[in-house]
Amino acid sequence: MQFKFKIILQYLAPQQMLSWLAKTLCECRWHWWKNWQINFLIKHYGASLQPAKLENIEDYPTFNSFFTRTLKPEARPIVQGSNEIASPADGTISQIGKIQQETLLQAKGFYFTLNTLLGGFETHAKTFTDGRYATLYLAPGDYHRVHMPFTGTLLETIHIPGKLFSVNQLTTEHIPQLFSRNERLVCLFDTAIGQMAVILIGAMCVGSIQTVWSTEGPRTKTIKSTLFSGHLKIERGAELGHFEMGSTVIVLFEKNTIEWSDLLGPETSVKMGQLLGTF
Repeated sequence: MQFKFKIILQYLAPQQMLSWLAKTLCECRWHWWKNWQINFLIKHYGASLQPAKLENIEDYPTFNSFFTRTLKPEARPIVQGSNEIASPADGTISQIGKIQQETLLQAKGFYFTLNTLLGGFETHAKTFTDGRYATLYLAPGDYHRVHMPFTGTLLETIHIPGKLFSVNQLTTEHIPQLFSRNERLVCLFDTAIGQMAVILIGAMCVGSIQTVWSTEGPRTKTIKSTLFSGHLKIERGAELGHFEMGSTVIVLFEKNTIEWSDLLGPETSVKMGQLLGTF
């Protein structure tokens, strides 16, 4: 009964207001408040200062600056093989495998489609039909910057407004079509092996989704597509963007281009840069 109550609260909660409040509190510069938040995250969620560029909490002016902390270059080695796909983030694999025509598995008994995930852009949905996908959940204690799985040139971004349900295991297993209902930013890239999509899923209390090519993640009431000239090339392992508070990343590849590593499956923990698959 307890989990049902938590799910009901997800539907009833004022999601946008809570996310605004969370962002306000996370940007607060009261010394005692931001230190208490950081210490709470370290104690209860296992966040670590050791791999961070700044190892002293006094060096962080706000909780959000700690939450989006950068790491020492040597903390996350990037796969070096020319045919290797790197994990875009620290996190836990929720699902990984083949897209069944246009259908992706969210959790046991729950599915969603490429068409809804990609905001109704049928052409893009067809691009990834029968392709490969991986869903990674970033817990509060994880490193929250997202990096390129494979070198690519930015073609288009699609901002899709939506709900802000939490994306933890409980909601993933009980809220239908969660990832195609939540606010998200679809980033489409041209790569040496075809198109690749990196999708950043918003969630409850996520202040915003930031990218390296935009200073402020868009938050509009309608779907917004932005085309790029093809001059922004981002290398494998380079930063793509980050979440202000935690969420989920979904990676898509075209049919017959890659295979995921046999060592990976649901509930597998991964670090940014480690091997996800090969082509």
